[in-house]
Amino acid sequence: MLNRTRYWPLLLLSLGAGSTMASQWSVNELHVQYADTLQPFAAPGTKSDTLIFTLQHASGWEYGGHFFFVDHTRVDNDTSFYGEWYPTFSSKKIFDISYSGLLRDMSLVLGVNAAPDSNIVKYLPGLQLEWNVPGFNFFNTLITAYIDDSEGLDSGGAPREGNSWMFDAAWQYPLEVGNQAFSIEGHAEYISSRETEIPGVTTRHWILAQVQLRWDAGKALNWQADRFFLGLEYQFWRNKLGTDQNESVAQALAVWRF
Repeated sequence: MLNRTRYWPLLLLSLGAGSTMASQWSVNELHVQYADTLQPFAAPGTKSDTLIFTLQHASGWEYGGHFFFVDHTRVDNDTSFYGEWYPTFSSKKIFDISYSGLLRDMSLVLGVNAAPDSNIVKYLPGLQLEWNVPGFNFFNTLITAYIDDSEGLDSGGAPREGNSWMFDAAWQYPLEVGNQAFSIEGHAEYISSRETEIPGVTTRHWILAQVQLRWDAGKALNWQADRFFLGLEYQFWRNKLGTDQNESVAQALAVWRF
């Protein structure tokens, strides 16, 4: 039986982060995505209809910021949850450091990734760099450890893994074409390979890129701008979930910002 109660403190902590600290700014979004996606633990090449609902939050407070998301994924008739939370502590805000030139800020990050259906928990302590890149609303890079605290096969979950490391880049680039507003945003990550508790079985390193092209449909339809978006999310995943299978797929995307 899965010990899902172990994950509720992480979820509640992340959901409460924005309310327990006075936010200087915040952005909340609900994403809906649909595509025929690769199922790497089924027979090779198996694809299934996949519907994903994502609650995403980003905010800034007196000493840093928060970013988290929670995915609810439906594949055929099966559902699962997955979440990531990244609180940051800004050297600019805490120590009043004045950055200039290419570097905007440097922050300590203490990340948590959790998949309760597989009894997986990862801790990601590391460093985030915010860059001044012309034209971008933001461009951040992140390098962290990738420390496993999962319960493993004995709990009925996924195999326990060794520790590794992660590099991630995230960005948002606004565009205007005529009187239409667009943005290109997303992230790309690399996670190194790691051994598992199963003798001779290694989780492969992977590269995951998820890039969204958003159209501000609310503005185009004379509703409120920056509230409702339609578009596509392109996903490239080399060695998906540590297997030897690769994925390249475009997903239909709708976003409500509130």
